Amino acid sequence: MEAFTIEHADVRRDGKYILSDVSIKASIGERIAIIGPNGAGKSTLVDVISRRIHPLATDRYRSSIFGEERWRISDLRLRIGHVAPNQDSFFQTTYTAREIVASGLYASLGFDFHHEIKPEDWDKAEAELGKVGMLEKKDRTMNTLSTGEMRRVLLARAAVISPYLLLLDEASAGLDFPSRADLRNTIASYATENRTIVMVTHELSEIIPEIDRIVLMKDGRIVMEGTKADTLRTDILSDLYSRPVHVAEADGIYTAFC
Repeated sequence: MEAFTIEHADVRRDGKYILSDVSIKASIGERIAIIGPNGAGKSTLVDVISRRIHPLATDRYRSSIFGEERWRISDLRLRIGHVAPNQDSFFQTTYTAREIVASGLYASLGFDFHHEIKPEDWDKAEAELGKVGMLEKKDRTMNTLSTGEMRRVLLARAAVISPYLLLLDEASAGLDFPSRADLRNTIASYATENRTIVMVTHELSEIIPEIDRIVLMKDGRIVMEGTKADTLRTDILSDLYSRPVHVAEADGIYTAFC
């Protein structure tokens, strides 16, 4: 079964194409990493997949998620876990880490009067906080946490719904390198649960060995897709970033430097 299909997506802002004729699809359980320079359109593509952004309504554009073209957005939000750099509204709140994670079960920011929180909701939230190393800080308000700690809470929030599709757009932003390694292990554990994972990253070291496919983007287009061995090469990445890039690999983990 397909997780999603995007065909011939065009996104334009202020007269400029952010995405130009982009097509991509994934099967249930497939793991994909999207890389490319700043401004390549990576985050926009992830927002198109999740339907937070709608491409131009052209005759050739097609989109489906889990085999369906039409979705009620509230239902879709409970099937897709999403971590994105623009979730700053979560950072300055006085909701606790546990409340932020549990509210992911209701696709809300915190709780409102109509929410009926069940004991098992708190159990699920604490289980996910434990996976990202934040259980001891479950009662801390978000505005008292470091940026890296907030990122880990948001990852737990995205995962608490046991999503069919997990979209991770620079999920490790603000983490130090030991925390990045911990996060990589957490994401690898999600990969064993038959979830489709799409991750956007600038750090090759975050690409877990379980990733099946690498998608290279530049100037709003997908320029190449393939295995890690085919794509994460010095010549390929030097061309992608328009400067010399050196690639190293050890135990299935890649790093790159200029």
